[in-house]
Amino acid sequence: MQELVERIKRDGVYVGGGIIKVDAFLNHQLDAGLMGRIGRELADRFADAGVVGVTKILTAESSGIPPALCAAQVLNVPLIYARKKTPLTMSKQVYYAEAPSRTKGGMVPLMVSPDYLGAADRVLIIDDFLATGQTLLALVDIVRQSGAVLCGVGCVVEKVFEPGRAAVAAVFPHGPILSLAQINITEGELVVSG
Repeated sequence: MQELVERIKRDGVYVGGGIIKVDAFLNHQLDAGLMGRIGRELADRFADAGVVGVTKILTAESSGIPPALCAAQVLNVPLIYARKKTPLTMSKQVYYAEAPSRTKGGMVPLMVSPDYLGAADRVLIIDDFLATGQTLLALVDIVRQSGAVLCGVGCVVEKVFEPGRAAVAAVFPHGPILSLAQINITEGELVVSG
């Protein structure tokens, strides 16, 4: 997605330690128009990959919500986001997994209510980044706990210098794993392609 590639080149900053700051348009301040086009692009790419019959989109709170919501709007399906804290309104029985967070430090719990995800669902997982793949693996685990069918995994930005794609492919070998922009680091500089 060329517009996204250009935006990362203009506003993305490599801060070291494998962390790429894109909070000018994706992780803190949102470019709503760009998010809408990202949602459309993800939906179109999944359709091109032969994905049909999606009933739910799953993401992790909070940075995965904007692109996942925009894709859900295009596909006209509900979005579920895995909660990091259990609200009083959530049932006691949940699908549960944990993932390490590089930006927050430590392990992050992810929970989804069985009220909203079940064996009759066909699910796309959409998140902001594909890096180590640990958050995506936790979401895949939640989909499997629910008995739902995983139809595809999509991310806005992929850090190709990290093992995330291989980690996700190891547990989801036959489905599409998509990213709209790929980032590498060469001599401390971002190299972005689409």
